[in-house]
Amino acid sequence: MLDRTLQPTLSPITKINFVEPTIIKINEFSKLYWMKEVLDETTRIELHFNAGSIRSIEKIAGSVNSLLFSGTATKTSTQIHEELDSLGAFIDQELGQEVAIVSLYCLRKNAKDAIDILFDAIQNVAFHSHEVEDNIREKKQQFLISSEKVSILARREFQKQLFANSPNYARQIELKDYENITVEGLKNFHQEFYLQGLLKVVLVGNMEQNFVNHLHEKLIPLAIQNKTEYEKQFINNKGTFHIEKTDAVQTAIRIGMPLFNKNHQDFIDFQILQTILGDYFGSRLMSNIREDKGYTYGIGSGLSEANQTGYFIIATEVGKEFVSLTLHEIKVEIERLCNELIGEEELTLVKNYVLGQLLKHADGPNAMMDLFMAVQLQSKGFEFYDSFIERVNSITSNDLQTIANKYLNWNNLTIITAGSSN
Repeated sequence: MLDRTLQPTLSPITKINFVEPTIIKINEFSKLYWMKEVLDETTRIELHFNAGSIRSIEKIAGSVNSLLFSGTATKTSTQIHEELDSLGAFIDQELGQEVAIVSLYCLRKNAKDAIDILFDAIQNVAFHSHEVEDNIREKKQQFLISSEKVSILARREFQKQLFANSPNYARQIELKDYENITVEGLKNFHQEFYLQGLLKVVLVGNMEQNFVNHLHEKLIPLAIQNKTEYEKQFINNKGTFHIEKTDAVQTAIRIGMPLFNKNHQDFIDFQILQTILGDYFGSRLMSNIREDKGYTYGIGSGLSEANQTGYFIIATEVGKEFVSLTLHEIKVEIERLCNELIGEEELTLVKNYVLGQLLKHADGPNAMMDLFMAVQLQSKGFEFYDSFIERVNSITSNDLQTIANKYLNWNNLTIITAGSSN
C-alpha cells in the first residue's frame, strides 16, 4: 500500500521516452504522419495546405478558407454540417501566414464516413454567389468590430513593421479589399493552393490499415507537386510606432524583432532566456509590471517560429496612463539580463519549469504528435528534445548573459503602441 506520509522521490528529467509516428509518403513533397498508439476511440485528422495569407496576392486566403464548407453543387452548407453532426464529427479551420489547416475530429468507427464528407466538401466547393456575398458581408462586419480593439490594431501594425522588407509577410487586409473579391478569384486560389497544395497530413488514431489506405488514396490528388519556398530574411523597422485609437482606455503594446527557429544554434539558449524574461507566470516582466507595479493584468514574451525563421515578441495591454512607465520597466528588465548574472535559485526554478512543461506537453498521443510536428517543421525529429533537455540542464548564468548581450539590444526592437495618446 502507498504510504502517503512519505514525500515522493524527486528525480531530474534527463530523457523522455517519445513515441515516433509512422511516416507515409504521399508524394515527393507531401507526407502523412500517423500516430497510432491511441488507447481511446477518438480520431484526429489535420490537412495542412499551402494556402496561408502570404500566398494571397489578392488578399482572399481568409475568404477561401472560411468558404470551404459553404456547399457543393449537390449539398448545401447546412447539409454538410448536419451530416458531420450525425456522425459526432466536427471540423476546425485555422489560417496562418504560411499554412491553412483543416482539422477533423470524430470517433474511430465513423472516421471513414466523416473523411468522405470532408473531402467532398473541400474538393467540390461551389462558391455559390449568395454564400460569397454573405461571407464578404460577415467579414466586413468582423473587420469593423476587430478594428475597435487595440490588441488587433497593435498586432496588425506589429506585423507590418516586423516584416518591413517583405510585402507578403507584412501584408494586412483592409476593408476596401473585400470590394475586389470575385468568385473567379476565389476559385483560382482554391484550385492552386487547396486542390494542388496539400503539404502534409496528421493522423492520430488507432486505425485499421484499410482506413489508412483509403485516406492515402484520397490525399494523392491533392498533394503539392513541387517544393514549397519560404522567405528566410526579415528586416524590421526599428523604433516606436503609435496607432491612435481615440478614447481607448487601454493601450496595447507589442515589442519584438526578427530572430530564428530551431535550426539556429542559439535557439535553445534564447528560449530559456526569454522564459526568464516573460514566458511563465513568475517571470521578471510579470513580477515587476503586474505584481509590483500593477500596470497590467498580464504580460508575456514568446519566440514564434516559421518554416525558415522566427521572431521574438513581448505583448501586454496597460492603462493609457502607464504606457511610458511600462516601456521603461520592460527596458529595465532587458538591460538587467544583459548586465547582471541570473541567480542560481531563479535559474534552477526556470530550468525545472521548462523541463516540466516539456514533460507535460508529451503527455498523450495528441500532445506527442504536436511535439513531433513542432520539430518536423524544421526537418527535425524527437532527437531535438534530447538536445534540449541536455542543454537546459547544463546552461549557466554566464551563458545566458552572453546570449542576452548578443540579441537583446533595445535599439534593435520594433515597439508598437495602439491606443489613445491623450
